[in-house]
Parts: sequence; structure tokens; C-alpha cells
Amino acid sequence: MNWVQRSDIPRSGGDKGRVIYTDGDSRNAQRARGYFDRAGVASRIQVHVGDALEFLSEQTQEFDVIFNDVDKEDYPRVLRLVSKRLRKGGLFITDNVLWSGRVTEKTPKEASTKAIVEFNRLLSASPDFYSTILPIRDGIAVALKK
Repeated sequence: MNWVQRSDIPRSGGDKGRVIYTDGDSRNAQRARGYFDRAGVASRIQVHVGDALEFLSEQTQEFDVIFNDVDKEDYPRVLRLVSKRLRKGGLFITDNVLWSGRVTEKTPKEASTKAIVEFNRLLSASPDFYSTILPIRDGIAVALKK
């Protein structure tokens, strides 16, 4: 999961733009640091290795953009945390919400599919967001905080 504070991406936010990148895998995080260095934006990106949901729950500031791509079983939990951490007018973007079409199964069998179906239902019904699903690749939910 990644958070953006006071900017939509580091380059466009100028010197004040800041991104928090989280990854549960230290090797992925190290690789990401290399990409950030090569792009010339490493000084504006904080890399956190560990549980993204735990990290988000500890934050007190508001964010402009939160991008969600954690373990699918945690998607419903993410939604509960995000609403408190996203500023009014902020974007909550979630990847894989169509889950290769498995979300259309009458009775999903996999825990991951069940969690994404629940997440989609909760997001759609949430009074905190205006949301839509874009049928790009594996589906992207874009939600604007009211």
C-alpha cells in the first residue's frame, strides 16, 4: 500500500511532495529504492518495510492519495482504515477489484475472491466515498472521499 501526502506524485508535488511506500518484502522494497534512485525521486519517498495496514493504523496525518494493493483478504479491513486517513477530496485507488472476473462467481470459493467481493460491496455502499470501477486490466476502483 502506498500513500501520498500533499502531492499526487513526487515530481509534480515539487520539493514538498512526499510518498510513503510500504512493502512486506524487504527484497521488493530494496528493488523499489533502486527505481526511486534512478528516477531521481528517492529523497521524497519514505520506504517502510512491514505490515502496511499496521503502519496505516498508526498514522495520524491525512493523505491526498492512498493506493491499495495489499493481500486481497485484507481489502475490507483497508477500507475501514482508509476513511479515517484520507482528506476530503482525496483519492482512494485499489487494484485488482475485478480479480480476473472471479468477482462475478455466484458463490466464490477462494477467500481472496470473497474478500474482494465484500470490499467492492462495502466501497459501493460507503457514505464516505463516490466510487467507480474502471475495467482496466484486472479492474481498478477509484473513490473520491466526500
